[in-house]
Amino acid sequence: MKKSLFIGILAFTSLSVSAQGLTPDVLSRLRAKQSLTPADKVIRNALATADVSALATNHDNQGEMDTWFNLSVPSKGITDQKSSGRCWLFTGLNVLRSQMTREHGLDGMEFSQVYLFFYDQLEKSNLFLQAVIDTRSKGMDDKTVEWLFKNPLSDGGTFTGVADLTAKYGVVPAGVMPETYAANNTSRFTSLVKRKLREDGMRLRQADKKADLQGMKEEMLAEIYHMLALAFGEPVKEFTWAPKDANGKLMSEPKTYTPQQFYAEWLGNDLQSDYIMLMNDPTRDYWKTYEIEYDRHSYEGHNWLYLNLPIEDIKDMAIASIKDSTMMYFSCDVGKEFDRTRGLLDMDNFDYEDIFGVTFGMNKEERIRTFDSGSSHAMTLMAVRTENDKPVAWEVENSWGNTGFNGHVIMTDEWFNEYMFRLVVNKKYASEKVLKAAQQKPTLLPCWDPMFASEE
Repeated sequence: MKKSLFIGILAFTSLSVSAQGLTPDVLSRLRAKQSLTPADKVIRNALATADVSALATNHDNQGEMDTWFNLSVPSKGITDQKSSGRCWLFTGLNVLRSQMTREHGLDGMEFSQVYLFFYDQLEKSNLFLQAVIDTRSKGMDDKTVEWLFKNPLSDGGTFTGVADLTAKYGVVPAGVMPETYAANNTSRFTSLVKRKLREDGMRLRQADKKADLQGMKEEMLAEIYHMLALAFGEPVKEFTWAPKDANGKLMSEPKTYTPQQFYAEWLGNDLQSDYIMLMNDPTRDYWKTYEIEYDRHSYEGHNWLYLNLPIEDIKDMAIASIKDSTMMYFSCDVGKEFDRTRGLLDMDNFDYEDIFGVTFGMNKEERIRTFDSGSSHAMTLMAVRTENDKPVAWEVENSWGNTGFNGHVIMTDEWFNEYMFRLVVNKKYASEKVLKAAQQKPTLLPCWDPMFASEE
């Protein structure tokens, strides 16, 4: 045996022998270190009857909130995803809504979220079933197979899904296909579809080698389609529509459209090619592209593909877009340091350290590596306040109804640095350096990577 290996084994053995669990002696020493002061007892009593966030609220930061922004895109109303994980879809459609109202001088507009959500769930079901067929030769303990059965379907998603779905299915106005209870409250229904998909997936894996797997899959998808039609309504194939002014008066003669024709006439931009997906992930190399396996919404669709950049480069493109009155798809770790009542994301909102007498000192990279932080929610970036050409605060249009600051969320630039993750911008706001970097062959990342859970 090599000497270095022998020494390593001895070191490990020594460590194992010296390590110990919570023995009575250890517990005794821990108790001895607990000396509750009168202030500690007050905190303990308060925590017994109140939420820690209420107790940790920093009163010094409760003054009047600055809601003025020198650079902003007009917001045309607030949407509400209710109790669903469709923030990605609402955000993507809100970006398109802003474009349509600006380009055509409309007072307001909202697209049907449930229309695209129907196809999203059907496409994801097909993606799962086909992926099961593709991986039939692998064991159930294979990590990809395991991930597939753990995640056969989700109501979450990304901008890539919005791009692929609108390209294939178009869009329709909200009044053409209205929301349903199941669309607004996805948890129960989605769990039933997932259960059915897992059952179907096992049938595909267990089928005889000579079985018509594609025929079986189509029969399974027919059942999924039926479930979706009952829960959401069957998607419209043709409709008649005309824009209206602020008083409800028709601005033009009504016209009949297919969803694809409507998109082509009123929007027309190529979301798949004209936009670039950006990420700020300090755990990976900057100025490199990455692609996430199976992080897509349809079998023939595009995986999430992004360019990882330093935060300041992303800010430059965001400001350029806002200056040109163009909203953006934005996602972040919204639950961190969030004053929901005021709609403020600020590093000074809460003082948890003084409550417990501990420090929380991890930086962004460490929070990502330890699963403490990641992108959790998508919103529509629409405004920035600058001082000496540097950003000091940002504003997003949210999709939680009239909550927070009139349905919007304001964030300090310091918070933006720590908890912003993804931004999608039109390529015309990107420099040649950024566009060139985006053309690299991407590094393929596994579908189970914690940074790429779908936004809800």
